[in-house]
Amino acid sequence: VQLQASGGGLVQTGGSLRLSCAASGRTFSSYNMAWFRQAPGKDRDIVAAIGRSGSSTYYAESVKGRFTISRDNAKNTAYLQMNSLKPEDTAVYYCAAGVAGFYGTTWRDQYNYGYWGQGTLVTVSS
Repeated sequence: VQLQASGGGLVQTGGSLRLSCAASGRTFSSYNMAWFRQAPGKDRDIVAAIGRSGSSTYYAESVKGRFTISRDNAKNTAYLQMNSLKPEDTAVYYCAAGVAGFYGTTWRDQYNYGYWGQGTLVTVSS
């Protein structure tokens, strides 16, 4: 599967953005999806993950209550709705897809995902 992330940009503190991750191929519903982010000089960290059907979602503590991950299997697209953005949310955001099941905290592990998009930059100004 090939992934194309979009929707990043510059937004003020408290603003909102919606990221999209468009997937090629006919087997999108076979993949768990996730969003990771990498701030300058920092490691890449999990933001959120969603199971194949969309019924299971997982969030990093830092974004709970502010971000919502979703997917539309008919459109082969995953989304990340980001509200109440903070300067510390500034990062390159990557979408990822994986076929391995989620067990315990494996949804957080970037090695659980074999396919990655190119990244989209989100900048939150103070």
